[in-house]
Amino acid sequence: MSKIKTSFFCQNCGHETVKWVGQCPSCGQWNSFVEELVQKDKGKNDNGWKDYNDDKRTSRTIALNEIKNSEERRLATSDAELNRVLGGGIVPGSLVLVAGEPGIGKSTLFLQNGLWLKDIPVLYISGEESEQQIKMRADRLGLKNDNFYLLTETSTQTIFQEIKKLKPQLVIVDSIQTLQTPFIDSSPGSVSQIRECAAEFQRFAKETNTPVFLIGHITKDGSIAGPKILEHMVDTVLQFEGDRHYAYRILRTLKNRFGSTAELGIYEMTDTGMRGVLNPSEILITQKEDQLSGIAIAATIEGMRPLLIETQALVTQSVYGTPQRTVTGFDLRRLQLLLAVLEKRGGFHFGMKDVFLNIAGGIKVEDPSIDLAVLCSLLSSYEDVPLPQQVCFAGEIGLSGEIRAVNRIDQRIAEAEKLGFEKIIVSKYNLPAGRHGQKGLSKQKFNIEVVMMGRVEEVYRYLF
Repeated sequence: MSKIKTSFFCQNCGHETVKWVGQCPSCGQWNSFVEELVQKDKGKNDNGWKDYNDDKRTSRTIALNEIKNSEERRLATSDAELNRVLGGGIVPGSLVLVAGEPGIGKSTLFLQNGLWLKDIPVLYISGEESEQQIKMRADRLGLKNDNFYLLTETSTQTIFQEIKKLKPQLVIVDSIQTLQTPFIDSSPGSVSQIRECAAEFQRFAKETNTPVFLIGHITKDGSIAGPKILEHMVDTVLQFEGDRHYAYRILRTLKNRFGSTAELGIYEMTDTGMRGVLNPSEILITQKEDQLSGIAIAATIEGMRPLLIETQALVTQSVYGTPQRTVTGFDLRRLQLLLAVLEKRGGFHFGMKDVFLNIAGGIKVEDPSIDLAVLCSLLSSYEDVPLPQQVCFAGEIGLSGEIRAVNRIDQRIAEAEKLGFEKIIVSKYNLPAGRHGQKGLSKQKFNIEVVMMGRVEEVYRYLF
């Protein structure tokens, strides 16, 4: 009989030690170690994927030059937003982790994606819901698929036996935190269980060339539940986020071994499931009758797609001794930097004013090209003069008050033109392409007036 082995695991990062310690040597967290039973029988822990499919993989040393280049055929889904975020479709043998708040729509999104794939057998494993609940959801989505199979099970041993019988070409696991392996004697959701279950699915995905989607939970501080090693093991990490009070959801790439990590997909939550939003600029700009002060439109880029978003600022006289600085969807330190530039270079006294800034639509923006629009919305609210409605902005603000060039300016101008804007204010340092690399402005003729400015003072004189 094998001896029962216990280990201590850090609940924060998954670090393993043989005895209890007060502070984790890996992440520095205090009192995070929990004792867990580990019973590993190496002989049984091999699910035997050798005879799963026809192509045999050999484990031997090979020279890099001997490896033949073969274009990996991706599996394109009917969801254009998911394809974009994954880098062009699902890669065979990839392991994708999708995390998000409870109730954000992770299960709905992947249930409908599984039901859309009618050409291949798809297995949806649920450890959280019954078959009846999933059937009700599928009926609500109004989708039918004879090639879609369902398994409600939490033991990985049973799951892999069913997988061997069915041989699906796509596996969706909802969720990794509910699974447990018989080789580790601890409760589902613990660090060691999540790590071992993810490792078993990783071996399955790589040895059988079957793509696997793992749906994951997040902790109350917003990080993915489980050990940090979970994010290292998978090929792609997607974060599904959005405010419940808005109908829009954003799917971001945090890590991607097969594509760009700057991509983002936007969905709208409807009665019939998640609908991809093809032109997000129209939903991020509010249609209003009369002109209001403190509103400016910024031309930003998220991943490969240009977006036009609305920045709203409110500048009021401060009642308290220390003025307030409140932001939504923007970096607070960046706002303080822009206020300092206006104070020093423009002579505007924001020191006794409360400043509130909001990015409309509930999205978070990290693109520095939004600086110019934020600055103009602040000046508009300060002077209480509305900006012209058909003007948008793209430029980064330097500390000396200069307007710096931003990259991919052509795409921003084209997007503004498509939405019917008459003018776009950009940096005069966006000289023709070739002299300044990708930050240059191409010679193509736009049907929108491109106004070039060099300094903050020039913009102020031009607009007010």
